Amino acid sequence: MKTTYQHRALNSTVKGLVEQDSGLVKFLGVPYGTVSERFARPQPIESWQTSLDCTRHGPRCPQTVVDVGHLLRIPLDQSLPVEHEDEFGCLNLDVVLPKESLAQHAKDLPVLAWIHGGSQANTFGSAASGVCDMTTIVKHAVAVEKPIIAVSIQYRLNIFAFGDSSTMANLALEDQALALRWIQKHIKDFGGDPERVTLAGESAGAVYTHAHVAINSPLSQAILSSGSLHLSPPQPPEKAAAMHDLVFKHLQGSSGHTLKNVPVSELVEAVEKSGIKSWFLKMEPPFKNWRTNTGCAQRILISDAVIWREGIWAMKGDAITAAFDMAGEHSHELKRMYAIYPERPSSCKIGALDFINDWKFLLPAESIAQQWREQGKAAFRCLIDERNPWQPSNGAHHAVDLVLLFGGFDLSFSPGAQHVAETMRTRWIDFIHSGDPWSPQSYFAFGPYGRCEELPHNGFSLRRRARQLEYLATVDPSLLDKVLVTLAAGRISLNN
Repeated sequence: MKTTYQHRALNSTVKGLVEQDSGLVKFLGVPYGTVSERFARPQPIESWQTSLDCTRHGPRCPQTVVDVGHLLRIPLDQSLPVEHEDEFGCLNLDVVLPKESLAQHAKDLPVLAWIHGGSQANTFGSAASGVCDMTTIVKHAVAVEKPIIAVSIQYRLNIFAFGDSSTMANLALEDQALALRWIQKHIKDFGGDPERVTLAGESAGAVYTHAHVAINSPLSQAILSSGSLHLSPPQPPEKAAAMHDLVFKHLQGSSGHTLKNVPVSELVEAVEKSGIKSWFLKMEPPFKNWRTNTGCAQRILISDAVIWREGIWAMKGDAITAAFDMAGEHSHELKRMYAIYPERPSSCKIGALDFINDWKFLLPAESIAQQWREQGKAAFRCLIDERNPWQPSNGAHHAVDLVLLFGGFDLSFSPGAQHVAETMRTRWIDFIHSGDPWSPQSYFAFGPYGRCEELPHNGFSLRRRARQLEYLATVDPSLLDKVLVTLAAGRISLNN
């Protein structure tokens, strides 16, 4: 059912949707900025329409086709909606809130701001897709009497965020920063507290969230789900130039066109032909101390997950062994620790995946938590061990926490997954409300088999490769990155 609300700061009558059963109100596709031309920096909207229709999800950024359901193992009979794309209209956000927060004199509620993932290339799990629909978590927050407001942000991706050789800015990051400023300026009139904003993201969304922490964006707390800047660090100009050149190379059939003026469809096709599946942030002065800066956020929650298999699974044992040889004097010990034996191909593949997971996901999560604690800030660590509800044999893989946390799909067929999902939402809501979801000195495990618990002092080492982590921490990072690049370059895919 439709509803209208007079937003004072916007000076606009905003049309939204209200759910009859839950009383939740949704304002969808709210524009937070404009883009004057391709690769232009985002600008705030200074003058709003007197009436704003926010009853439909806004468009996403143009992109190559990725089957989100493939990685998540969503059954084919549960088709995801087709999402409209517009490179100039994709700066929009959705706001989901309890209707009581719109009442006059209502208490300001804490805000969850969500940045979706997708390798900085695709929209992986938007609210429109249902995967990261904020409805269930906001409804759950009302049920446990800790109401919140949730905001999910759309932004530019792939080449549209990366720009051409004349673009020095990180446009996706600037889009998101503008959205955060929009929240600071306008969320109070939706019943939200601009001083209590928890910024969260998964995978590439966690990379961006960590980046916002590093550049002191306005947020009080952060949640990094299966990712950080360690996963995709800012890169120097020469690497950015190589990406521009690679995409432009595949435009050569478009006479007289450049990255800036070629039609959208041809630019997306060039990205597809280039084979680029993952993008990165460009190094800028604000990133100088990204490894140590904790910004203005006072608390952080960090999870880990298992890396995808695609690409590595197709490698030969000899090729994997050669990749580990890039670690020089440490190669022998690394191969022993990760069971890299060329005559045992399956052992090599599993060992390579374990190494990537430990080096780019698990060790960074541990390091970030330690840094925050050393600076007197609370850091909460959790382990995602609940298996995929549709295909348990696929394990607790990358992004499975999205299916659990946001409850976009009926999981009643899997009581264990359903229990983990409800517990995860409750603990996140505790954190968003500035409470302790568990002891900051402990680890909390979500799964397996529906079991959720705060782990004893040795619980982490029983579930993760603690011995390998200790060794990795002693090795020159540049050597480990050589191994990683040899293993993963061009092989990472969301079709896992």
